[in-house]
Amino acid sequence: MVTTIPGSEILTSTLNMISQSLQIPVIIFLVIFAIFAVLAIGGLISEYTSRKKVTPDLIEEMIYSISNATSLDEIKNVIKNAKIYESQKVVLIKILRSNELTADSRHALAKKLIEFEENKFAKKIEKTDVVTRIGPTLGLMGTLIPMGPGLAALGAGDVNTLANAIIVAFDTTVVGIGAGAVAYFVSKIRRRWYEEYLSNLDALADALLDKLNQ
Repeated sequence: MVTTIPGSEILTSTLNMISQSLQIPVIIFLVIFAIFAVLAIGGLISEYTSRKKVTPDLIEEMIYSISNATSLDEIKNVIKNAKIYESQKVVLIKILRSNELTADSRHALAKKLIEFEENKFAKKIEKTDVVTRIGPTLGLMGTLIPMGPGLAALGAGDVNTLANAIIVAFDTTVVGIGAGAVAYFVSKIRRRWYEEYLSNLDALADALLDKLNQ
């Protein structure tokens, strides 16, 4: 004879109610993540087509040109005519305009401008990172939630209910893992692009600060 702990049925029923109530929100979020993954791939392709190929030779040439420049106007022309991103040019021009500040103030300004660029990219990658981590988790939840009623239906001989539960479980698993995989791919590619962007900007900013400090 199985002894029932007082109140255990209430707790079990409460957990089951909470679990089943999460099924619809989980499915809704998975649909949203799937749509987001498709849009993320589209955004990645669009970003790829508009990317500029900034080679190490170009950065080296710019550093030499900045170092050998004889006036601020010449440095400004080097920056404006360079085949780098417009946002990089904006940052470098702002640093160039700070020539009247002290060396420490110029360094602080450059650091803050580069940090702003880093934060801008971090926010962009953060979205796909969230889907990468939460997508598979929601997929697992979507797998387990319908299996409880499905197994209970199997015990009662209701095979159709079990079959529907298994279909939902497999669909949510596939969508969750798929969205997470796509988001991981997008994050990985963008992170490499943005690290290259920031590395080039940091090198050019250091060269410009060194020239202004002379």
